Amino acid sequence: MRITENLVPVSFEVYPPRSSLGLPQLHEAIKALQRALPNFISVTFGAGGSSTKDSLDVLTFIRDNTSAAPLAHITCVGSTRGDARALLSSFLAEGVRHFLALRGDLPEGTSEHQGELAHATDLIELMRDMEHIPSQPEQIAVAAFPNGHPESASLEEDIATLLRKQDAGATLAITQLFFYSSEYERFVEKCQSAGVSIPILPGIMPITSMGRLERVLELTGEARPHDLALQLSNAQDRSEQEKIGIDWSASMVQELVEMDAPGIHLYAFNQHTTVLSVLKQAGVR
Repeated sequence: MRITENLVPVSFEVYPPRSSLGLPQLHEAIKALQRALPNFISVTFGAGGSSTKDSLDVLTFIRDNTSAAPLAHITCVGSTRGDARALLSSFLAEGVRHFLALRGDLPEGTSEHQGELAHATDLIELMRDMEHIPSQPEQIAVAAFPNGHPESASLEEDIATLLRKQDAGATLAITQLFFYSSEYERFVEKCQSAGVSIPILPGIMPITSMGRLERVLELTGEARPHDLALQLSNAQDRSEQEKIGIDWSASMVQELVEMDAPGIHLYAFNQHTTVLSVLKQAGVR
């Protein structure tokens, strides 16, 4: 895949707003994201106290107002098999057939896996075993971690986990954010050497302020990108910080496309301006 080819596949992630007051702004953002002709738009589940209905409302808006496939995040930590089947059935009944299967965060103060579904692999197997439902999942995506999951002993352990997800029926991997395209390239090479054959989609999160960088590092455990942090901290104002973040992400997108990445997945933060600017500057839209 080269930048000169027609339309590099792109996709976006959004999340249900904390209150209904945020829905009109999100709806406008989704309509704007449609201009990039995304393959899918994913919607998080449970973030910020959101419910199944909150996620479904956003997913059905995507279904009805864009050409993108709505992709639902589903977590299984603490769930019974019956709970998971009911949740999956509610999405399928609304025409949502693309999913991101996640374990989810363990409850605060616990270190043990709770419920009947301890791992994302269990959830994938359950999805693949729902033959009695007329509408079947078309795509089951999973998370991947180019620099390792914080709970893993090593990157090799993470890759072995990704291989088990593939064997269970996963069809796509989407990475957590990273700051250097070389990290993605190295990770994909190791995955392929280990037998991973499903596409590994790079996840890009434009970092447009020091506050966002600090928050992301706290949540993900990623190592601080000192050169990006220095540029952001030396910026004269918010506008310059935004330009730095867009420039950084656009450069990564160009490098990833040259590496033949299967597409570009952008974390949109329920806004359209920044991610569309990244794609335009990278020359892919």
